[in-house]
Parts: sequence; structure tokens; C-alpha cells
Amino acid sequence: MDWLVTIAQFLVNEILSVPAYLIGLITAAGLAALRKPAGQIAGGAVKATLGFLLINAGADLVVGSLAPLGEMIQGATGAHGVIPTNEAIVGIAQARFGARVAWLMIVGFGLGLLLARLTPLRYVFLTGHHMLFMATLLTVVLATAGLPAWAVVAVGGVLLGILLVSLPAFAHPWTKRITGNNSIAIGHFGTAGYITAGAVGQLVGRRSRSTEEMKLPEGLRFLRDSMVATALSMLLIYVIMAVVYVVKAGERTAFRVFAADGGAGATDLGDYLMQAVMQGLQFGISVAVILFGVRTILGELVPAFQGIARKVVPGAVPALDAPIVFPYAQNAVLVGFLASFAGGLCTLALLAWVLNPAFGLALVLPGLVPHFFTGGAAGVYGNATGGRRGAALGAFCNGVLITLLPAVLLKVLGSFGKENTTFGDADFGWFGALVGFAAKAGTAGGIALMLLLGAAVLAGAVVVQKRVVEPGWSPGARRDALLPSAAPAQEADRDGEGPRRYAKVPPPPGAPTPPPPPRD
Repeated sequence: MDWLVTIAQFLVNEILSVPAYLIGLITAAGLAALRKPAGQIAGGAVKATLGFLLINAGADLVVGSLAPLGEMIQGATGAHGVIPTNEAIVGIAQARFGARVAWLMIVGFGLGLLLARLTPLRYVFLTGHHMLFMATLLTVVLATAGLPAWAVVAVGGVLLGILLVSLPAFAHPWTKRITGNNSIAIGHFGTAGYITAGAVGQLVGRRSRSTEEMKLPEGLRFLRDSMVATALSMLLIYVIMAVVYVVKAGERTAFRVFAADGGAGATDLGDYLMQAVMQGLQFGISVAVILFGVRTILGELVPAFQGIARKVVPGAVPALDAPIVFPYAQNAVLVGFLASFAGGLCTLALLAWVLNPAFGLALVLPGLVPHFFTGGAAGVYGNATGGRRGAALGAFCNGVLITLLPAVLLKVLGSFGKENTTFGDADFGWFGALVGFAAKAGTAGGIALMLLLGAAVLAGAVVVQKRVVEPGWSPGARRDALLPSAAPAQEADRDGEGPRRYAKVPPPPGAPTPPPPPRD
């Protein structure tokens, strides 16, 4: 019998505890359940495994490029500064908690399907990378609080499963306002920002015309490339902080900031500034590597999840990534991005002058990528209920949320709060902070509080679904009454084929195409 024990120990310690292998096995199991050919199963498993290894490689690059920036921010401002980048913090966390993240994601997705089957919340969350991000967040928060591995997976899986069906329900009245039908839901953990944008649009929009009746400069197209946007934003941040740091600390101290980890210190001011430029570009490459790894994994894993979901929850509403709403109001995407970035800058000033001295909150620097995707989607939601004013002010509020909430979240991330990066989207901030503060009550008390939090979210979502979504409440009905001669952004086209499409500005590469409305 010793050989059985040896085999079992080998499987647990050398395979199931290695995240890359575990992801590959999960992918293989899902494809096998869909009765795919053996070659496709093997290829999918290998690609998913390689994707996970790419994430780890990108994470090492991210840590290296962020270290000098953190030192410069600390030296220039006296405060801890971070760049919210989901992919970066996920890549860093995988090195310590990869296996727990994978198991938590499996449990959460399975429970989400079960809840979609048994409750009125018939939403199937298919944004795989955000499932991975939330699973990582919950793992980090619960493990940092000292919960044992089994509790991290079990409790975190329950919380993840609840979020997968609940958050699409909370946003669905506004999503239906955009799409004009029940064909899709939003499956993205920026939901709090989208609901806020839609609500702000209701308050301020009134007779404001749609963003789709205005012309925007075509010169902003380059910002749709995520690698370019990331590198550009980090380049600007690096150069600005490098200038501030050298002015405050002096050349002798500042030139040594790039000498860490075997790097060469700057020889003169020009070399110092160009090393800052190179580090900003290096960060863009790092995130691109991580994104490629995530896409490689999800290219194999998500189809397996989709096939399983269709069998378990037939007729469910798919909850998809934020860019799914971009084609419905594409001018609003750019308006939302710019307004969200402005909101981030204003909140950064508030953090620097008030909240950091008073409460010790970190300085959260705005990044172009989170502000583009969540701000762009918030602009679409705000435009649907409040036209141009709704798009601008609603997305501005989203920028405030995704700057302030990550600063609060850092309080519960333990040692990960010192990594110079964190989770960026709104739902990671508010839910992660609540879970983290609840976990501080100890193992038994913390688990009880977290499960109560999950139950409250689930119950609230059921109430919204039964009393708001199903009766057909429209958050833009008052605006329609004030604009009798204007065609709302979600109005059906002349042929009656569904929501109007605007072709002024194409969606970013990789954005999913909205499905046609369901036929009666």
C-alpha cells in the first residue's frame, strides 16, 4: 500500500498544488465533458498551462518595473503610491496562492451555475478573467486574515458564486436600457461604477442630448490599444514622478533609484529621465505579457465553461465583459474615458491633500486602461439615462470610485498592500474591503460575518430581480418624456431589428459583438 500513498502524495504535492498544472487539468476536464476530440483536449490543456506560466513571467517583470516608481513616490510625496492594475496584482499573487485561487474559482463558478439554476437570478457570468481576478482578491484577503486553506476555498467560493449571479441583476435595469432587450447582461466587476453612472445620468440628464449626436476627434483612436495606453500612462507617470523626485531629493539620491536589483544607476540627468521612460515602457510590456497569458488560458477554459453552462442552465442570460456595451453608444465611450480620468485626477488630489494625512490612505495614481474600460462603459450607462451630461458626470463619479476604493482596499491586503499595485475596478474595492474587515473578527466570527454579507447581497439581488427587473422598470422613462422629439440611444432602428448601432468610432480590438435581440 505504500506505493498508493506515494502516488497520492505525488499527485497532491507535485501536480494539484502547482497552479499551472491544475489549470491545465481543469481545462482538459471541461473539454472532455463537451466530448471534444483527444487532440483538442490535449492542445487546450497545454495552452492553458503555458498561459499560466506567461502570467508568472509577466508578474516578475511588473515587480521589477514598479519597484523604482514606488521608491520615487515615497521619496517625493512621503506617501505610499500605487497603480491599480488587475493583471499585475493577480500575477504577483499567483506565486503564493495559485492553487487556492484555482480551486476557489472552480467552486465559485460551480456554485454560480447552481444559483442560476435554482434562483430567479438566471445569469451565467462568462467573463473568465474577471472571475480569475475576483477569485484572486478573495484568496488574498482571506489568506491574509489568517483563515486556513479549506476555509479560504470554501468561503471564498461561496462569496464568488453569489457575486457571479447577483451583480448582473443589480445592473440589469440599466443594461436593458442600453440594449433594449434581455439578450445580454453585464458580467464585469465594475458594476458599482456603472450603476452609479446610470443613476447620476437620471439626476442630471433631463433634456441633455445623446453623445451620439456629437463628433469626437479621430486622433484619440490610439488609446484603444491596451498595450499602448498602458505604456503611455506609465511613461507619463514615471517621467513626472522622476522630475519631482530629482527636484526634491537631489541628483545624487535620485540617480541611485534605478540601481536596485542589479540595475545601473543613472550617470546624468538625461540618462536618469530616459531610464524612467524605459521603465514606463517596460511596465507596458509586462502587462501585455500577463494579458496574453490570461487570454491564452481563457481561450481554452471559457469555451468549456460556456458549454457546461448551456447544459446546466438552459435559457440563461449571458453576463459578458464591459466592452459588450461599447457599440451601443461609441461616442459615450470616449466621453466616459476622459471624464473618468478627470475624476481620478481630482480624487488623487483629495487623497494627497486630505485623506492621506488624515487616514493614511495610499495615493492611487490613475491608469489609462482601467479608466478606459470602466470609464467608457460608465459613459455608455450615463448616456443611456442622461445624455451628454449623464455620460460625463456619471463617468466622473466612476473615476472617483476606482481611485478611492482601491485606497481603502489596501488596508486589508496585508503585505500585498506594499506591492505598488492593487485591484482597480469598483467592485473589487467595496466588496474586498467589506470582506477584509469582516475577516478581522477571527476565524469563526469572520466566517459568520462574511457569509451574512454574501446572504445579504444575494437576497438584495433577488429582490431587485423580482421587483425591478421582471416588472420592466426603465430608469430612463422620465428622460424619454422630456425628450419627445429625440430618439433615445436605445431606440429600435427603422427596420425594427433591435438597438441602433453607431459606426462613428469602432470598439477596441477584441470587444465582443452584441448579439441580436431574441425573437418572439
